[in-house]
Amino acid sequence: MRYADGGGLTAAGRRRRKTVHIQAAELFEQRIKPPKAVRRLRVGLKSAYQWHPRWREGGVQALASRGPSRSRCRLSPRCLEKPAVYLQQGPAAHGWVGTRCGRPLG
Repeated sequence: MRYADGGGLTAAGRRRRKTVHIQAAELFEQRIKPPKAVRRLRVGLKSAYQWHPRWREGGVQALASRGPSRSRCRLSPRCLEKPAVYLQQGPAAHGWVGTRCGRPLG
């Protein structure tokens, strides 16, 4: 499930992520390199390598969540009208069998 579908982290998940960030900062303060921090924190290596320079520049505050990223929609309201109409009409109106992605009719 994606964020637009109501997915994302729960409150408990956000608390766990914050705890992991704080633990990462503590490990970095002890001069533990990202590859070793990964094993202790059970996170991805890419994450640890992204956190380390941020921590160096701004400390534990730099690892705080900045909230969900919000990219703006680049489509004009006029362009958004057409897909909305198609979705309301449903797949059968456009030659699809049933409501799942299947084979087109004909």
